[in-house]
Amino acid sequence: CLSFILTSSCFSSLSLSLSPSPHPCHCLGSRVKSHSERGVLISPSKPAACRIASQGSTSPGSAGVHQSQSNAVLTPEEAARGVAVEKLDIVKKWGINTYKCTRQLLWERFGRGSRTVDLELEAQIELLRETRRKYENVLRLARALTSHLYSTVQTQRALADSFADLSQKSPELQEEFGYNAETQKLLCKNGETLLGAINFFVSSINTLVNKTMEDTLMTVKLYENARLEFDAYRGDLEELSLCPQDGQSLPRMEAAQQLFHLHKDKYERLRSDVTVKLRFLEENKVKVMHKQLLLLHNAISAYFAGNQQQLEQSLKHFNLKLQPPGADKPSWLEEQ
Repeated sequence: CLSFILTSSCFSSLSLSLSPSPHPCHCLGSRVKSHSERGVLISPSKPAACRIASQGSTSPGSAGVHQSQSNAVLTPEEAARGVAVEKLDIVKKWGINTYKCTRQLLWERFGRGSRTVDLELEAQIELLRETRRKYENVLRLARALTSHLYSTVQTQRALADSFADLSQKSPELQEEFGYNAETQKLLCKNGETLLGAINFFVSSINTLVNKTMEDTLMTVKLYENARLEFDAYRGDLEELSLCPQDGQSLPRMEAAQQLFHLHKDKYERLRSDVTVKLRFLEENKVKVMHKQLLLLHNAISAYFAGNQQQLEQSLKHFNLKLQPPGADKPSWLEEQ
């Protein structure tokens, strides 16, 4: 069997070697002819086909709409970046403004820079500051007088109670202790009335000093800061005007002029506000102090003269309804 298989395989290989092979030229011509009839075949790539299909499906109009929508909608990172840029810009402007004002202030103190001065307004501002210092001293002394008078009234009340108790327990001195008890009670009542008048005086002076004058001085402070900024930017404009004018300095010159006019308007507006507030403050101060000084004079004069009726009339004249402590509290009978 093995010899038969070897013989058959040799015979088949010999027949294959003796069979005629096609001519190489004939094979090449048939291969070229088939290619010319069918055209060049290119195997398509899947990613390239997807990209071509997506480009063909999007029109120019839809692409523009999509781009505008992507630009209109900001991501949280872009919004945070925008806020950070705005804050950085604010800090930058504040730093430049602070540097210019500090430089102007130092130049003024060392005599190198010019300063805008309104002599009449500066004199009124200095007078206001001096007046406030004096009124603060009056307010401090009036509060001290109130404290001392309150202690005196409390001592007189305690002394009146002690005299009244001794008049009950000492029959031989009952009349004398009774007189002194009534006298101390009367002084205590008059002292409480005077104390109410002085408290009203202190309250009015406190409002005038710590509210009305303080508001005017706050406006004065804003005016002085605006004056310093105005002089600082005015100095920058004067320095740029002395430099040779060329293409690079013109934009800086225009920016300096805009800042100069901006701070000039602010300075003039605050100067007008200070002038108006000073005039109104003077009128209000005269009215308030005229009423309060007259009240204080009448009350103290009536108190030390022992004229209870005049003391009460002076308070009624200024529409003051003063009651002793605890008088507005209902009695135990009314509560029942």
